[in-house]
Amino acid sequence: MNNSLLQYIKLYEENREAIDAGSAPVMNDLRDAAFRALDGAHLPTRSTEGFEKTSIDDMFAPDYGVNIARMNIPVDVAGTFKCDVPTISTLLGFVLNDSFHPASMLESKLPDGVMFTSLRWAQERCPELVKKYYGSIAPLSDPGVALNTLLAQDGVFIYVPRNVRVERPLQLVNIFSAPIPMLAFRRVLVVLEEGAELQLLVCDHTQDKENAYLASQVVEVVVGKGAHFEGCAIEESSAKTSRYSRMYIAQQSHSNVTFNSTTLTCGNTRNDFEIDLLGEHCETNLAGMAIGSEKMHIDNDSAINHRSPHCRSNQLFKYVLDDEATGAFEGSILVAPGAQYTEAYQSNRNVLASTQARMHCKPQLEIYNDDVKCSHGATTGQLDNDALFYMRTRGIPEQEARTMLMQAFMVDVIDTVHIPGLQERLRHLVDRRFSGSLGDCSACREK
Repeated sequence: MNNSLLQYIKLYEENREAIDAGSAPVMNDLRDAAFRALDGAHLPTRSTEGFEKTSIDDMFAPDYGVNIARMNIPVDVAGTFKCDVPTISTLLGFVLNDSFHPASMLESKLPDGVMFTSLRWAQERCPELVKKYYGSIAPLSDPGVALNTLLAQDGVFIYVPRNVRVERPLQLVNIFSAPIPMLAFRRVLVVLEEGAELQLLVCDHTQDKENAYLASQVVEVVVGKGAHFEGCAIEESSAKTSRYSRMYIAQQSHSNVTFNSTTLTCGNTRNDFEIDLLGEHCETNLAGMAIGSEKMHIDNDSAINHRSPHCRSNQLFKYVLDDEATGAFEGSILVAPGAQYTEAYQSNRNVLASTQARMHCKPQLEIYNDDVKCSHGATTGQLDNDALFYMRTRGIPEQEARTMLMQAFMVDVIDTVHIPGLQERLRHLVDRRFSGSLGDCSACREK
């Protein structure tokens, strides 16, 4: 059996000095452990449980370029990024391929003590803080995490001190643009101390539609006691862009996390979410929507682990797939021994708008307590023919009626977003997507 990991292990062995020289000491400190973890390992294939519809090994098999020498690759940010969303005032940072670049005057606009910067820069300013949290919740036993840890040379560090509320949302914009096919190892570390509050919008875009790109992304979010974190990720990439993203969230008691993942356009996407509720009275709301057309593939996998009593979680994922698009959703809820009085709910609903589209769903419950309230459900079907017929009898053309029904289908997912102004913008993006636009940054301000 082929093993795509071997080419990256060889790349590391041949370029270790250059990799370390272009990185932060805290990242270098974990490379030996990551290297050992990859000994004999394989990236998941379709024969791996939980990856039946997405082979990560195949995703990493092509010969991508990796910017080990940290060469400056010019990116036309102004030409690409036009979605500083109307009615939303955000504090901006960019990841251009795999390098963080702050917007002008970003640091001066942040509240005292708040950081939104690169891991390399954060390492220089507060090495002990970065060392405490980097790699603390993303397990090296996972080959995808170990590979990212082995080769990532920089990343994004977001830090909110105790009891600080960041009034304006932060916005992180990931942009792919290079003269050759490229693999970017992206790392994000978010830390909210006790009582902190933060809203974060992440946008993924591909400027150059001709080259193939792959993003390996590991995100760690540490949410302290009583802290509130809301995140929203929007992917509008290209047919030649693949993405393997793993997000790990650790919540302490009385914390609240809301996260929405939206895929509007892509090539081949796999998103993993693992959330641990570690203290009492945590609340988690995880939602996602995916709109697939042509030959797009969108796979979301969630695992919410209730490890303490009196916690509540809710998951809602919806897909609309057209043409030959394929989708997958596997969601699990774990209620550990001792996590009494848990409330956990999961729902996955899907619409196939063509006879060629395919959807795979697998909801799972694992409960080791009696005194809980848990449920899960999944449905896959077509548009409501009765509603479609009714709308056509009222003079609405068939295509317009289909579009309106698909728009209405996504409303409750959009309603999970509470970042001011973003609900309206998401509705506009979804409406534009269902109306036939494949969506790119250059059209983001069109009305």
